Amino acid sequence: MTTPAFWRAALERAVRTAAQTLVAVLGLDATGLTDVDWGPGLALAGSAALLAVLTAIASAGVGPAGPGLTERTAEPARRDLPRDV
Repeated sequence: MTTPAFWRAALERAVRTAAQTLVAVLGLDATGLTDVDWGPGLALAGSAALLAVLTAIASAGVGPAGPGLTERTAEPARRDLPRDV
């Protein structure tokens, strides 16, 4: 949690979460399913981003590759399996 790589990954996750939340809220508003203005939509996106950062902090040290609950290590290719050609 003290490395710059951790905070870059946490910031990337927060921005991605905020953008997804904002698109979802404004998309629902465009279809008439909800009646949300930009202000509440941005507030909801900011809250989602904050929760993403808090999740990254809470899960620090769980996986070796950064802020997340899952390991993101690439599994080496198995050479003992037959390949379809």
